[in-house]
Amino acid sequence: MSRDNNNSERPKRPRISTKKNSDNSRASRSGNSSESKPFKKSFPKAGERNSDSKRSGTSYQDRMDKKYGKTEKEPFITSSGEEKKSFGKSAPKRGGSRTNTFDTRDKYERGSLKYGRRPGTENREDKNKSFVQKRRLNKIEKDVHKDTIRLNKYIANSGICSRREADELITQGLVEVNGKVVTEMGYQVQKTDKVVFDGQNITPEKPVYVLLNKPKGYISTTKDDKARKTVMDLVANASPYRVFPVGRLDRSTTGVILLTNDGHMTKKLTHPSFDAKKIYHVTLDKKLTHEDMKLIAEGIRLDEGVAEVDQISFIEGKPKNEVGIEIHIGWNRVIRRIFQRLGYEVEALDRVMFAGLTKKNIKRGHWRILTEQEVNNLKML
Repeated sequence: MSRDNNNSERPKRPRISTKKNSDNSRASRSGNSSESKPFKKSFPKAGERNSDSKRSGTSYQDRMDKKYGKTEKEPFITSSGEEKKSFGKSAPKRGGSRTNTFDTRDKYERGSLKYGRRPGTENREDKNKSFVQKRRLNKIEKDVHKDTIRLNKYIANSGICSRREADELITQGLVEVNGKVVTEMGYQVQKTDKVVFDGQNITPEKPVYVLLNKPKGYISTTKDDKARKTVMDLVANASPYRVFPVGRLDRSTTGVILLTNDGHMTKKLTHPSFDAKKIYHVTLDKKLTHEDMKLIAEGIRLDEGVAEVDQISFIEGKPKNEVGIEIHIGWNRVIRRIFQRLGYEVEALDRVMFAGLTKKNIKRGHWRILTEQEVNNLKML
């Protein structure tokens, strides 16, 4: 039997449209079918009151605002009676230009979230720093202008040891005041008193070391009768204590000079036996010959004796009238007199190094305080 015959023998089913059923199913799902039960309560429209609101006397919108903490702000009224717009973000109008509006006052009150700081904190930090610095300066000034000082603090300020170690030295009878041994704790010392420890006089000031790049036209003295400019004018604000120059530089000589209140360090650096090296950059009025350079290296006899020169050479990349010379003697105007003996005139003299200290990163006429490492290096000379 063929396939067509089989299909013809089977009864054909009537074609039923499913459109109605699909509509009924949709209606049942949405709850709007005629068979489904209606809601007991209908959602109130905007501005209407439902049964609950009628009882309580509040609208649905008021209850929602109360639930989510929304309250209507009262408008800001000026003294003239005009109403100003309240600060706050305003939603962009539909259909209009969508511009990002924001409240500038709120932004500055909350601070910049990008940097995590509130405005005004930087000024507060600056005030705190200035307060700390002012307090330290006041403390130093009190110590400077104070008439008496405890003996252990007197010893500690001199840089010998700490206060606790100074108490031990006092109890052991190693400290003398005006020629008498003092073992009393808390003994008050005047600044005019003579305090001796280990056979040496000590001062109550903390040691200060100031490195100056001396300009031309200043003399290396603490006071001048002719009212000329001194190096003390350049380092007036370097320390509350009185400092004095270590050695001297001529008025026309420039370069490195050390100022301190440490008398032991001054004696150590100025005495020839300690071999404190000094390097100068010399500019002559004419070229220096090799014969004269050899004579200078061997030693030139001056009034004080033979001026020994440690090293002398031409400066690389410079003309032959510029030389570098290293000495350790501290005679007055010794460099100029050495070259004058051989018929040369020194046009410019600059000290570039003194006892291992250079003028690097110090502008002409400026100064800086030595670091602890540099002070330790000086003490080890």
